[in-house]
Amino acid sequence: MKKTLSYFLPYLKNYKKEIILAVIGMVAVALSSAASAHLMKPVLDEMFINKDKEMLVLIPFAIIALFTIKATGNFVQSYFMVYVGEDIVRKLRDRMVFHLMHQDMNFLQMMRNGELISRVTSDITRIRSLISSIMPSLLTNIITIFALMIYVLYRNVHLALYFFTIIPILAIPIVYLSKLMKRYSHRSQESNSDMTSRLAEIFNNIEIIKAHFAHNYEIERFKKESQKVFDYLMKQNKISMLSSPTAEVIGSFALALVLYMGATEVMEGSMTVGEFFAFMAALAMLYGPIKALSRIHTKLQDAVAAFERIDSLLQRDTKLIEGTKEAKEIYEVIFDDVSLKYEDKLALSHISLKASKGKVYALVGNSGAGKSSLVSLMVRFYEPTSGRILIDGVDIKEYSLASLLQRVSFVTQRVFIFNDTIAHNVAYSADYDKERVIKALKKAHAWEFVSKLENGIYTHLDEFGANLSGGQRQRIALARALYKDPSVLILDEATSALDNRSEEAIQQALEEIKGNMITFIVAHRLSTIENADEILLFDSGKIVARGDYNTLLKTSLLFRELARVEEA
Repeated sequence: MKKTLSYFLPYLKNYKKEIILAVIGMVAVALSSAASAHLMKPVLDEMFINKDKEMLVLIPFAIIALFTIKATGNFVQSYFMVYVGEDIVRKLRDRMVFHLMHQDMNFLQMMRNGELISRVTSDITRIRSLISSIMPSLLTNIITIFALMIYVLYRNVHLALYFFTIIPILAIPIVYLSKLMKRYSHRSQESNSDMTSRLAEIFNNIEIIKAHFAHNYEIERFKKESQKVFDYLMKQNKISMLSSPTAEVIGSFALALVLYMGATEVMEGSMTVGEFFAFMAALAMLYGPIKALSRIHTKLQDAVAAFERIDSLLQRDTKLIEGTKEAKEIYEVIFDDVSLKYEDKLALSHISLKASKGKVYALVGNSGAGKSSLVSLMVRFYEPTSGRILIDGVDIKEYSLASLLQRVSFVTQRVFIFNDTIAHNVAYSADYDKERVIKALKKAHAWEFVSKLENGIYTHLDEFGANLSGGQRQRIALARALYKDPSVLILDEATSALDNRSEEAIQQALEEIKGNMITFIVAHRLSTIENADEILLFDSGKIVARGDYNTLLKTSLLFRELARVEEA
């Protein structure tokens, strides 16, 4: 708990005015509660017993004034603490997404999308209640308890001591229940992440589910995750519901003892009826916040568990190291004895390669040979396990990531289309320029179909580009890459979904612009890279042969086998 509060302290420092106003509201609530108890004495002694007509006029006004102050204080503290809580959660959510987006690809691929979404949404929502609800309620009740304790001690010390002797016994079951709450809260949040992941997987793969008529199979899998969420939530609710009855039972012993001892003093004449009822009213008001604290403490464990899950991600440093140098026009890329491991799997082994501007380099080989791993290093999805990548003689780590990726464009076989217009899909994240968009579409041979659409480049695309064909989506993705006018263009199976006519047109377009950049093409179809300046043949993470198309046909048995399979 201490760690959680210390974490939020830097955030809270930015809300001094709001917190001061909230505390003033809390103090107003506490003092008006104590004053309300004190009114019981004149109500009974002066109004009912002594029949004082002046008090009959004054006390109703005093009651209205006190309840108005209490209501105003409640509103002020609630509003400003909710404001602080919601704004801190907004900042924390933004920081969380920023932090996750800057993690290395290896980590992001190991984490399920649903779990990441759950951390950003569900877990942070639980933390919201900590700041906007739990903490204000905690502080208000503590201040109220403090004010009422002073009053009951002032009114009758030895009667107050009877009550305060029994109440600490409450801590024993509450601490136990809180430990259980924290344990089940962790499990509940993990099971919620599992359910969210399952749901994301269902909708991301809905086509294959429908094609295999796997509706019932997926529903049954989802039901299991949903049942786990339900079970853990019910355990949490049971613990939360037990805290209040436990407090009531233990508190009843304290109230019964005080009632007996106080009534005895009234009968003996050492206390007036008004003094006794003022004392009992204060105790009754004191009992409420104490009981509330027991509920708050168990709820607090849920928020603390959520914070611990979020903090475990925020404390994870990205392995990506970047410098401050600005990448300009790129003329040469050198892979100097580069190796790469994914966990225990060796993906690349001692790769050396020099690539120059104006040339096309084709990477071929069987699946899993290391082709995509090599080009992924260029966009810094991963860090080499050993060796260096030099850009114009400078280690790639010395460049800022933003400037590097402005000069390198990467198009993958898996096409990413955003729920936005064609224009903003092409100009994605860069300054929008209509003429540049059209130029990029023409280079990618996408203008021929975009120009025929009713809204042209302002046609809105559905999520994943569902209102386009596979080939059209791939041409939009290629246009996005060309929009940046890159120095390095990487095509990782980027033309696989194109028909022969479109693919030939794009090959021609690439031939026309290749003099302005370094081009890497990862391909399975050897017919698409016949004109490459150099073909790199990969096998088991190594470059086992290199040369132009005709040279490899003559010198490499593996290359001839790949060509033979394709012809067949």
